[in-house]
This record gives sequence, structure tokens and C-alpha cells, in this order.
Amino acid sequence: MDGGRWVKAPGNPAADRWLTRDCRRVLVVVPHMTAGTRLGDLLPLLEADHRIQVLFTVPAVDDAWPGVEEYVHSTGGVTIPWHQVLRATFDLALAASYSHIDRISAPVLVVPHGAGGGRSRRSPWIEAGTAGQVRPRDLLVRDGRVVPAAVAVAHESDAQRLRVGCPEAADRIVVAGDPCYDRITASSPHRERYRAALGVRPGQKLVVLSSTWSRYSLFGGDRDVWDRLMTELPADRYRVVAALHPNTWATHGRRQVLAWLTHQMTSGLGVLPPQDGWRAALAGADVVIGDHGSVTAYGSAVGVPTLLTAASADDVPDGGTAAALRELCPTIDRERSLADQVEDAMADQRAERGEVLARRITSCPGRSAAILRTTMYRLLGLTEPARAVPVSPVPRPTLLDRPIGDWGQPW
Repeated sequence: MDGGRWVKAPGNPAADRWLTRDCRRVLVVVPHMTAGTRLGDLLPLLEADHRIQVLFTVPAVDDAWPGVEEYVHSTGGVTIPWHQVLRATFDLALAASYSHIDRISAPVLVVPHGAGGGRSRRSPWIEAGTAGQVRPRDLLVRDGRVVPAAVAVAHESDAQRLRVGCPEAADRIVVAGDPCYDRITASSPHRERYRAALGVRPGQKLVVLSSTWSRYSLFGGDRDVWDRLMTELPADRYRVVAALHPNTWATHGRRQVLAWLTHQMTSGLGVLPPQDGWRAALAGADVVIGDHGSVTAYGSAVGVPTLLTAASADDVPDGGTAAALRELCPTIDRERSLADQVEDAMADQRAERGEVLARRITSCPGRSAAILRTTMYRLLGLTEPARAVPVSPVPRPTLLDRPIGDWGQPW
């Protein structure tokens, strides 16, 4: 792929005579793992269609996220280099980021890569002295033209914000709900299977630690909580599992993150891989301890009792989903026993908290897959398959092994 070489794949004229099928080409654009995992919810809606070939690419940029190409290759799809993408055409491109989509020759569908509309945090923009929100028009318009052929948003309020901020894109906006939320709710019947896969024994409660990235996160700003939880929650009564944002793994590296968690893992902490597993953990959870990230919001929205770290409060902008989360859920009191606070949170479970968060996250609960499939087939110019669109439960989760030292022994 280096040196301007092309791979023999659909869209490369040199590959035409080797193809078994002629198909419409759908390009999945993965600038970072978070985008890739979100786009993964769209692929089951079309990739089984014999008329469609799905291809993947990682934009070649100067400040690339580490590990993205390895992640994309691990999916088993055909990955084509960015320079080849720029000289080819596609029938549809799927993106969960606005970066570089203006350079792709294809109708582009953009979907969100988080819960709720707008930014969930002030950082890192406040640290760079640019705390203002990016204007919708700056994202959607390049050289005077609206770039995306369709912009999927989860909520009508998101759509209204875009219509006001970029009126010329109003006819491109699709209120499509949130497929991630829908899949978590569809997974609830499999709760016991997920708990068993996470090592939850009979009589134990499953505590999910949810950390977004940034210095204000549970992992970045409340480090002592991790040790306290493993010390104060009796192992015979609690199973503790952690989900860290893919950005944390990308910027610090798997080896380093696991090294930082060695003591807690030795004490029984289970760690989910960055690419998946957190939704299954939420479907099986008894309580979530988290920050202002999307995983915490989803957990609360599906009705899991939630405790929030104090460290993230300074990073939460007004008016968004993260702000609503902080208004609805209790914050950890450092002066009290964590075990008591976990028990209090479970005893004080209120359905209305989840209902309020769910209404902020999606305007179309349970219907996102159908809306998104219709949108993609419209952009492809193909008739939609007659079969119904199922909302698929998420796969069983797996856990990462404890870190291994240079001499092959656990640290």
C-alpha cells in the first residue's frame, strides 16, 4: 500500500477481469476506531446484499490515530489505501466524522459517533483556547457546496440545530434515531448470557466502570476511585468490569493502559477491549460508575442506576446530554464508602431518569435500523430488500488478559 501502489479490489480497473461479481461499491471511512465501531452498526443492514460490495479505508493524514489500520484489517474486509480512494469513485460512502469526506467521489452519508447532539465536553478546545462550538456550516460546507448527501441525526433537536446553523443543508438531514441505543435495548433479553461471559457469578452484582477520554474522565481525573472500588467492593458480592474510550487506548497504547491497570486487574477487575463489549456489559449491568462520556449516558438511558465522577463536572457544557446526565444522577462522595453509595444507587433506581435520558438520545426508539437502511438504499439507487430489518442484539463480550512482562510472567 506504500509508494502509491494500488490493491486489486473493486474499483481498480486492473482488478476488473478478476472479479467474481459486479457490485455497487460502498466505502466505509474509518479515521479512528470510534467511527469504525459506530459504522459497524450500519453494515449488517446492507452487506449481505449480493448487489453490494463493502470496502474500507483509513484516511492518510499527518496526525493519524495509532492502531486504526490494524483495527480495520482485523474486521476481515478489503482495505484500500487512501491515495487509491482519491482517484476512484464509489456508489456510497459511510462516515461517522466530517474529516476529509469532501475528497471522496461518492454520495456520503454521515452518522453521529456519540450519544446526543453537540459536543459532550469542553476539552480539548478549552485547553487550546478555542472553547466555542464549531458551527454546523463549517462541518457541512466546503468551497460553497454541501458535502454530505445525507446527514443522519438521532434526535429532532439535532436536526433543528443543523437547519438553523446551515439552512442550505436542510434537505439533507435525516432524523434516524440511534442504532447503538436500539441494539442495547434489544440485547436485554440476553442479559444472563452477557453476565456469564463477563464472569458474573450467582449472587454477584455487575458494576461497569465507564471512562471517556480526557483528563476530566473517570480514568484520567479520578484515579483513586479505581483502587478504592477494588478494595471496598467485596469480590464475593461484586464483579467489576471497565470500559475505556478507544481514544485512551489509541493515544496511550494497549500495553501502557493495561500496565496502568495491572494492580486492579490482579485484584479482579475485568477490562473490555476498545472495539466492543461495552454495550453487552450495559445490558447486563446492575450499576454504572462513569463520567460525561456516551457509554455512561447510554447506561443511564437504558435504566441502569448510575453514579458519576466529580472530576468530569468542569468539562460538561451547558444544555447537552452530558449536562442532563449530571442533573439526574448522583455524584460520588469521596468522603463516603463506595460500597454504600453503590448500594444506595441500586436501591434508588428510578425509571424516570432513564426515560428522560432516552428521550434526549433518540427521537425514533427502535426504528433506527429501518430508517438508516432506507436512506442508504436511496443513495445507492437500489430497491430496498423486502425482508424486515431486525434490530440485532450485540455479541457476547470478551475480556482482555492481564498484562504480561518482558519475561513472560504476569506483573
